[in-house]
Amino acid sequence: MIEVTGHREGDRAAGSADCAGLDETTPQVFLVARPSLDLDGMRGYLETVGGESWLDRRVGEAADGRAPNPAETLIEFAGRLCYRSWEPGLNPNVSRIRTDQREYFENILRSAHGSVLEHASYSFALRNCSRVFTHELVRHRAGSAFSQESLRYVRLTDIGFRVPPALEPVRDQVVSIVEQLEEFQRSAAGELGIDEEGLPFHVKKEITSALRRLAPIGLSTDILWTANVRTLRHVIEMRTAEGAEEELRLVFDRIASIMVAEAPNLFQDFRRMDDGSWVPEYRKV
Repeated sequence: MIEVTGHREGDRAAGSADCAGLDETTPQVFLVARPSLDLDGMRGYLETVGGESWLDRRVGEAADGRAPNPAETLIEFAGRLCYRSWEPGLNPNVSRIRTDQREYFENILRSAHGSVLEHASYSFALRNCSRVFTHELVRHRAGSAFSQESLRYVRLTDIGFRVPPALEPVRDQVVSIVEQLEEFQRSAAGELGIDEEGLPFHVKKEITSALRRLAPIGLSTDILWTANVRTLRHVIEMRTAEGAEEELRLVFDRIASIMVAEAPNLFQDFRRMDDGSWVPEYRKV
């Protein structure tokens, strides 16, 4: 789990005793799924084409007897399958192959052979991100899957909220507005009898759905995002750029750090600039 910078849930800003009622949150990033390999199945295929030595080499290079990096191995497998470039001689047109994996991927990135990057996907559970954030994230639908907390079903008994830096000069007003909206959610639910015994669930859902219309778009919510490596490269570059929305920059700075550690060969060309943006050498792979 990675927690990005900002106020932690339950923490209060120094000198802001009058905001004790605000459930102030900070976005969190949890990597919850990564690719996996079936080495027996991979070897079975390679035995039919004569490429077992490539897999032996990758397994032998893995540290401490562990399996090779699953995303990098799967993507290299896809790339070599395209050209039957497991070993010289398997394809008469191929007289030399790159055996170093990092060099192999540099060539993939340089030549923009990005389709093979789509075979490996990662899933992130994003906690306490605003609906401003999620509205922008779901625009990146190519190569992605989304599952978001539903406010038709999840009632707002409190409103988690993060005061963005640009609103710090008017923090007290922001806190007051959010607290009033939170109190409305509670009082309106009571007046509408949502907790009355025997109330049908479809009525509860209708009231819950209606009440969310009176909640701020900046309220904290959760979303599960799955994206393949090609999409991750694109979205990290776009959403950490200097002109991107500040919360997206905050979250994707952490996602970029995670991916550089998870698949260093696939993100070898990314550099973090002084302004916090992540810039690849090879764009639009």
